[in-house]
Amino acid sequence: MLGIIAAVLFFVSFLINAADLGTNDVFTSTNVMLLGLTALALHLSGVGAGWSPRRR
Repeated sequence: MLGIIAAVLFFVSFLINAADLGTNDVFTSTNVMLLGLTALALHLSGVGAGWSPRRR
């Protein structure tokens, strides 16, 4: 799930950068890209993977 969120954030970042939209300081393409990288890092580290360890 976090991988999909990262992909969407990267796409939004690309659109902001490609269209040269004038956004406020919070939603710049760099900030959206960094949010995508954070979501991707969490995805690769296994957060939200939905697995649980076996119990004996």
